[in-house]
Amino acid sequence: MTYCVGLRLDKGLVFMSDTRTNAGVDNFSVTKKMFTWEVPGERMITLMTAGNLATTQALVSLLEERSLAQSERAPTILELPTMFQIARLVGATLQEVIGSSVPSGQESTSSFEASVILGGQIKGGAPTLFLIYPEGNFIEVTDDSPFFQIGEAKYGKPILVRAYDRDMSFEDTIKLLMVSFDSTIKANLSVGLPLDFHVYPVDSYKVGIEGRIKADNAYYQQVTDGWGEALRNALTVLPAYSFDD
Repeated sequence: MTYCVGLRLDKGLVFMSDTRTNAGVDNFSVTKKMFTWEVPGERMITLMTAGNLATTQALVSLLEERSLAQSERAPTILELPTMFQIARLVGATLQEVIGSSVPSGQESTSSFEASVILGGQIKGGAPTLFLIYPEGNFIEVTDDSPFFQIGEAKYGKPILVRAYDRDMSFEDTIKLLMVSFDSTIKANLSVGLPLDFHVYPVDSYKVGIEGRIKADNAYYQQVTDGWGEALRNALTVLPAYSFDD
């Protein structure tokens, strides 16, 4: 399993993903789940994946191969004129990969499923995000739903819902995401450090600030310890329950 989040702010886009992949409780490894492409001054595209590792690796490899080659399948993600059309292409490619992996007959396709968060900006359009499902269909971010999650979303979602503000600074957004991921990591063994992040400022049309947060990161430890203490303090100051009531 995994956990990935993409948020749209007034200032741009912020992405964060964990890197844990597992094949059982005693077989964990680190795998990159965030990928970026750019045409400086013209477009930036970020993609995060969750689900079957073979499926997601094949998806990324196909997109990469077709974007670099002089392909008969053009236009590619580096050539299509809108993010909407790129979302359609990614969805179709995901559907193609899953379809080619499933044996013929009536067997379930669930073991090959994957989902994707796609985000970016092309010159002439606004920054945006898409959530792409295994079937290849997708939805786009809105003002009412300003962020997407894939993977183990339930543990970190309440924090995002309560604290997200579209006018947040990038620094505060990274802090918010760290709290969301920390809550998920503490609740689910299949999500773990390191965490990859990418901050994209609006209208920059190039890959922005990227980084990896490891277990020994001092700021991450400060956030996780401080959040735990803040929750304990908040619980203490709430009025006690009375059985007489």
